[in-house]
Amino acid sequence: MSVRMVVLWCPDWPVIAAMAAEGIPTHQPAAVLVGHRVIACSASARADGVRRGLRRREAQARCPELAVLNADQDRDAREFEPVVRAVEELAPGVEVVRPGLVSVAARGPSGYYGGDEAAAQKLVEQVAVETGVEAQAGVSDGLFAATLAARRGLVVPAGQAADFLAPLDIGELAVGWDAGPARKVGKNRGQQVVDSLDEHVQLFRRLGLRTLGGFVAISARDVASRFGAEGARMHRIAAGIDPYPPAARGVPADLVVTLEPEDPIDRVDTAAFMARTLADRFHQVLSAHGMACTRLTIEAQTGNGEQLSRTWRHDGVLRTADVADRVRWQLDGWLTSVARGGAVDVPTAGITLLRLVPAELVEHTGLQAGLWGDVGERDERAHRALTHVQGMLGQEAVLTPVLGGGRGPAERVRLVPWRDDRTPALPAEPPWPGRLPAPSPSLLPAGPLPAVVRDVDGALVTLTGRHQLSAAPHWVAIGDRPPRGVLAWAGPWPVDERWWDPSAAIRRARFQIVLADTRPGHHTLNCAAFLLSLENGSWQAEGIYD
Repeated sequence: MSVRMVVLWCPDWPVIAAMAAEGIPTHQPAAVLVGHRVIACSASARADGVRRGLRRREAQARCPELAVLNADQDRDAREFEPVVRAVEELAPGVEVVRPGLVSVAARGPSGYYGGDEAAAQKLVEQVAVETGVEAQAGVSDGLFAATLAARRGLVVPAGQAADFLAPLDIGELAVGWDAGPARKVGKNRGQQVVDSLDEHVQLFRRLGLRTLGGFVAISARDVASRFGAEGARMHRIAAGIDPYPPAARGVPADLVVTLEPEDPIDRVDTAAFMARTLADRFHQVLSAHGMACTRLTIEAQTGNGEQLSRTWRHDGVLRTADVADRVRWQLDGWLTSVARGGAVDVPTAGITLLRLVPAELVEHTGLQAGLWGDVGERDERAHRALTHVQGMLGQEAVLTPVLGGGRGPAERVRLVPWRDDRTPALPAEPPWPGRLPAPSPSLLPAGPLPAVVRDVDGALVTLTGRHQLSAAPHWVAIGDRPPRGVLAWAGPWPVDERWWDPSAAIRRARFQIVLADTRPGHHTLNCAAFLLSLENGSWQAEGIYD
């Protein structure tokens, strides 16, 4: 059973927050970029043809007056704090999903204001009056359905979330649940979530699943057996069911983590350091009990005795980086309120006590520490480093390999920018006549190395019209290396491409050859294996086997 939720979504929030922080007029076209690519843009920029994914140069060509802004999650969260406070004035129990998106249980405001539609309209008006920010509201059963309803400005009748979701595109799994720059920037686990969701969505499409309803039609047992725990979670989401049912039990006191700094926290840099320290302790406590947190309440006390509290919701289990980010964002918002002053219901002094309370717990053995430390911690650090380098040097500065279709090993590997679409350009599964069998070479030279292959009489080995060697290879010289004897060889694997175009036709044959080390003092078994190809009478080495 899913809890009925009211979700408020602020469209283009990264742009709105950046423009507010920079003092840019609301009518000026603007876009937020990461790695020279647009991740969010304003309505006026879209009217001029700017879209997500465009490169900076193309976006500015379409809209010369475009204001180019850098992505900053801390700024997005800081500027979003007044919006959260405005909602909280009318609907206590607000949960921040991410900067730009908040949720609240519908039972309270709907009962008080006379229905779901009236409550949604009242909250939208409250945000507009108090902050000047335009928001859209949606109501449905479950956070996922309510989020998609908010993006469409709809109120889904109770019990009809599954019917509302069924005709929607399967891609909503990767867009609707936690869409936004927090994932695109990749400063936390969000990017890992997006990579996982995108890969699953691409696979679902290849399997012929085009809609959420089509995905839900498959039995949950079959989905779990084929796609594991992540697939089962996505199946529940697509059906309009919360992936982690609300826990009925209270939170044990020994799972609450408290920090009392020696000096009051009144600086953002100090808050960032404290956030990481507290998140590490919080994660260690939960891991020791085999538990995970899906909703986190951050409580604070100021030097003047003020009590502050804010709850953050996440699409899955909160890991160390997720917790640290949310604590840092929240402290930044509170401390910025102190610096600005004059606001209502904001702290008036530095923070003297911090407390992390897991508002919702689930059993999650995957958070147990691995043999060499935290599960996935190294991947997360690598992701942060690559994203940082890409932000400094540009989108094309960090490339990662994608394995796809082709006959030779070099043809099957395609380099794509980090975080770009990793769908293979050519499918790997269909048969490829002449494709080299496993194993593949472990090392591919930057360019083909010239080679000479001769038979026992010293004559050059060639290929006949029937793809047969003129004689058995006896010794081989690769590049400027001395000749070495042939211990064994396999092949040929012929390749006959573009035979219909005489000017571009390719007729090639590949061979796997094992060479002996015949140097003085070296044993004959000290051998090496190479992938050689013969094309137009010329031999070359395409790969080296380790």
